[in-house]
Amino acid sequence: MPSNQLTIGSRGSKLALFQANWVKGRLEAAHPGLLVAIEIIKTSGDVFLESPLSKIGGKGLFTKEIEEALLEGRIDLAVHSLKDLPTLLPDGLSLAAVSQREDVRDAFLSNKYRSLEALPEGAQVGTSSLRRQSQLLRWRSDLKIANLRGNLDTRLRKLDEGQYDAVLLACAGLDRLGYQHRIVERLSCQQVCPAVGQGALGIETRVTDEVARERVQCLHHLPTHFAVTAERAFLRRLGGGCQVPIAGHAWIERSRLEMLGVVASVDGRQFFREQADSPIEQAAELGIRLAERLLASGAREILTSLSPT
Repeated sequence: MPSNQLTIGSRGSKLALFQANWVKGRLEAAHPGLLVAIEIIKTSGDVFLESPLSKIGGKGLFTKEIEEALLEGRIDLAVHSLKDLPTLLPDGLSLAAVSQREDVRDAFLSNKYRSLEALPEGAQVGTSSLRRQSQLLRWRSDLKIANLRGNLDTRLRKLDEGQYDAVLLACAGLDRLGYQHRIVERLSCQQVCPAVGQGALGIETRVTDEVARERVQCLHHLPTHFAVTAERAFLRRLGGGCQVPIAGHAWIERSRLEMLGVVASVDGRQFFREQADSPIEQAAELGIRLAERLLASGAREILTSLSPT
């Protein structure tokens, strides 16, 4: 590969390509003369579109094939929605940069109702996320949760066709693609705690590729780095992925790192929630400590019951 060229590996969805092109634009602006290409790679998550994520194995579902291309040298860096990137990376790969986070919250969308609170008893809500499902059912056990898969446009179309009374999606993706007007309510992190890494992009490179690692530093946002370091350490200690209702959100407040963590049963009846803080530089330790507190409070039983046998 010539020294003035880089190839990004990306999924082919509209959102993934928007994110890859955003990275491409930032890199070319920061490094005049650099030519950045994008190679579309289909992942398992793009193939199995009907089954719930929890049924087909969440870890690496949207990243495995891209990481294989990176390890083989077919691409120079991978752009991921960080919430899709497993906390344990393959040998030889590293998380070289984390972008500044977009709105971390979940969005409530409906063509009929003005808020989550306004949904009638028995309303059907679409989501593919056990994390969202468990927290929704904790607040509203009467709701009916229905599987919702597909890219963003497909999910919006299904809502518009009346297949659901409402759907929950990430604010970040809607904002990036200009669908802010579809958001009826931005749910607070106290209502629905976000997924680990939600709203941030993760830039993955080969450990040995010092050139690529140096070039992507222009994308790296230190406050987001500290927050997601805590979140990913939290998730790694709990050993969870898409198959387990785990949520974690860290943020900087008054020069300290705050973190909220949630572990719940799928039906929302068992619900464990803890919050802690630490110096910013102790991000990973904070995530591990918060996970340990949840395990000690009773979350271990939920995780054990949901773990594959």
